[in-house]
Amino acid sequence: MDELVKLVSEKTGLPEEKARQATDTVINYLEENLPDPIAGQIDKALSGGGVDVEGLAKGLGGMLGKK
Repeated sequence: MDELVKLVSEKTGLPEEKARQATDTVINYLEENLPDPIAGQIDKALSGGGVDVEGLAKGLGGMLGKK
């Protein structure tokens, strides 16, 4: 997540503390409002675990009404 905070800080000119606060706010919003399989992918990607493409596809299929 530090990499994302740094990117936000660089792109917006915000100090690191404010960039971290903004990043946390967006991540929390996404985790609360996206389907669980997709929200789980956010945690995985931010922890450096990569993205489970199959799990992501299943989550997106659920959003599109497919199984």
